[in-house]
Amino acid sequence: MDVLPLAQKTNLLPLILLILPVLFLIYNHLKRIASSKSSLPPGPYPWPIIGNLLNMGKKPHIELAHLAQAHGPLLSLRLGTQLLAVGSSPAIAAEILKTHDRLLSARHVPTITPKNRPDRSDLSMVWAPVCGDEWKFLRTLCRTELFASKAIETQAPLREKKVTEMVDFLVKKENQVVKVAELVFATVFNILGTIFLSQNFIDLDDGGVVGGMKGLIWRMMELGTTPNIGDFYPILSGLDLQGLNKKAVECVEKVSAIWEVFIKQRRDGKDDGGVLRERDFLDSLLDNGFTNGQINNLLLELFTAGTDTSSSTIEWAMAELIKNPEDMNKVREELKREIKENIVRESTLPHLPHLHACVKETLRLHPPVPLLLPHRASDTCKLKDYTIPINTQVQVNVWAIGRDSTVWEDPLKFKPERFLNSELDYKGNDFRFIPFGAGRRICPGLPMADKQVHLILACLIHYFDWSLPHGMHPSQIDVNEKFGVTLQKEHPLLLIPKLRK
Repeated sequence: MDVLPLAQKTNLLPLILLILPVLFLIYNHLKRIASSKSSLPPGPYPWPIIGNLLNMGKKPHIELAHLAQAHGPLLSLRLGTQLLAVGSSPAIAAEILKTHDRLLSARHVPTITPKNRPDRSDLSMVWAPVCGDEWKFLRTLCRTELFASKAIETQAPLREKKVTEMVDFLVKKENQVVKVAELVFATVFNILGTIFLSQNFIDLDDGGVVGGMKGLIWRMMELGTTPNIGDFYPILSGLDLQGLNKKAVECVEKVSAIWEVFIKQRRDGKDDGGVLRERDFLDSLLDNGFTNGQINNLLLELFTAGTDTSSSTIEWAMAELIKNPEDMNKVREELKREIKENIVRESTLPHLPHLHACVKETLRLHPPVPLLLPHRASDTCKLKDYTIPINTQVQVNVWAIGRDSTVWEDPLKFKPERFLNSELDYKGNDFRFIPFGAGRRICPGLPMADKQVHLILACLIHYFDWSLPHGMHPSQIDVNEKFGVTLQKEHPLLLIPKLRK
């Protein structure tokens, strides 16, 4: 029987012509997977075309942790046409961030990042594709001007002043409900604004502005982790089928607008109205010949990285301390013993071991970036006995490492005492505990974040008693997470301050 005439008679020809290319693509896809799977790290078998996209879920850090339990601490997944390798143990993290750091320190750059826009500068500290000379210069400049010990010490009075303004605001809000994360966000934003541009950007009394700005920053983080067809199938990246790039551009423009006018005024020599001021970071950028586009990019990276991570860490810390009043009282007693004249100063912070232990335990349970920003293999290399092909996206699941029962005793419990009398820190030397990363791509702002998180948390605890609204019991505090580039509480922490006598 002639099949083709039969197909024509039954109108099946269009369907057959449609199915044949799809079957061919599926066959090639399965053949390619079968030929490479033996040398790749283990992982769930990928579906044709879409790969393992369905395995990622809405909270990839949790789903990947579950997959690691089934397939091992180094696993591979296919996301569309792209290959992803994920490490979920201290040993694998050390392989990625130390042993093979040179080959794996390139950056996988999502299509949504501002760096990929043709009208923006390609100079980036976070999203530089490789650790080249420009990236090294930028890191060195930021370290010298912002993050070196001398710079941090010089900034201390400024941080103390802004935190005092936060305390004064809370005194006025006594016995009223406060959104902890928004208040801390505004305080940190003003700290950074003063260090970078000598500007106080947010009025703590204007809750609408605070919430709006925090919402914009979070929206950018959320868009950055939204599954993007353009990342999974690069051939489609220019089409922006989901409109994610357009939405990201709108957020970037709204955030950048708040400092662009000050950059123009400074460049034109019209910013201070004859008022003397201290030299700031913008002066250094202008002296080094940075363009407005380059300054915009760098400030966007510094503001977004510095505000969201610090505010979420402090919110999580307060939530855990409210749930664990014994630890709250230990920190209070420590502060009472060490603080002189009832003024919290940065110079006191090194003498507060229980406060430091509580911050470390918070970072272990609730790392600000649960999946370290994606690295990329600049060349094919071996991890353990497996092959990581060139251009593979590589990530470390810090969240999974922090909750690994083979690494931590009672990993799901808030137990700050595990860090007392311990040399374990988060400076990238011990791969059991790397909330800020390690190797070439370690967070450069760690020294500044360390100071502002401890100072703000110390003031919140020392000056105020805190209670939950509506007669809630501490055990009722919701600790569910909201996934973005950073890890936030799904429901904001609402607390009522009362000034301590």
